[in-house]
Amino acid sequence: MYIVENFEELYLSYFANCVINAILSYAAIMLNIVTIQALRKTASLPTVLRTLLLNLAVSDLGVGALVQPLYVAFVAVRMKDNYNNYDFEGINKAFGILANFFGYASFYGVTVLSADRFLAIHLHLRYRELVTPKRVIAVVVAMWIVSGFSSLLGFRRLSWDIAMIIFVVNGAVCLTATTFFHYKILAEVRRHSHQIHRLQVAENGKILTRALKIRKYAVGTFYVYLVLLLCYFPQICVFSVELATGHSALANHVSLYTLTMILLNSTLNPLIYCWKMRHVRHAVMSMLLNIYRSRSV
Repeated sequence: MYIVENFEELYLSYFANCVINAILSYAAIMLNIVTIQALRKTASLPTVLRTLLLNLAVSDLGVGALVQPLYVAFVAVRMKDNYNNYDFEGINKAFGILANFFGYASFYGVTVLSADRFLAIHLHLRYRELVTPKRVIAVVVAMWIVSGFSSLLGFRRLSWDIAMIIFVVNGAVCLTATTFFHYKILAEVRRHSHQIHRLQVAENGKILTRALKIRKYAVGTFYVYLVLLLCYFPQICVFSVELATGHSALANHVSLYTLTMILLNSTLNPLIYCWKMRHVRHAVMSMLLNIYRSRSV
């Protein structure tokens, strides 16, 4: 069993996590507010895709505005009490419930987004007939309800071990499904690339334009999935090790950083939208320019 003998090192880890998450919280709030406004003004994006991206941006805003401040408070109390005082149980439960709530929402949101991009490529002309905005909104609402139920189930009725099992199983299922969708998407993108080279723009301009848009949005959502995988996978591994070997000081110490990586995801997603989606980037730049001009007057 790992024992932290150097308490100065432990305090330094606590303090570093508090500072990092305070900065990330502010960044996540500001970036996602700007992204939500930009997505609302970007009429050129398909309605279904814009709805799903707005859904992710809202969940990321919730992480920055609610989860990260609670995490900073949680770590600060831990740093003060040095594991000897458990009067922070209220903060612990609030953080656990909200972190799981928005964590599940992110998992489900990226999975649904990946499924949507897969269907857009796979169904071709039938996509608009089957994947309608009303159906997508219904799926999003159901996703949030399931997220709330899963987060409350783990912390109100079951033990912490069961809560970890629920998180690990949800994460594994969603990441597996999303990986499958993106494997299929990349295969279709490669096939479309070969088709695009054979198309004559003058004769097939509409087909070429649609194929290029589908490929562009598919690549953009792939980066969203990749960042989610990089941010969430370490915490899934830590929980899996804890379940297999029992709780330890080492696992608690490592969780400080793996949880910070999960929360970092909410700051990175808006940057991906601006980087990989030109229309969103232009909307964000236009908003920031208008803000700068209004302050300069």
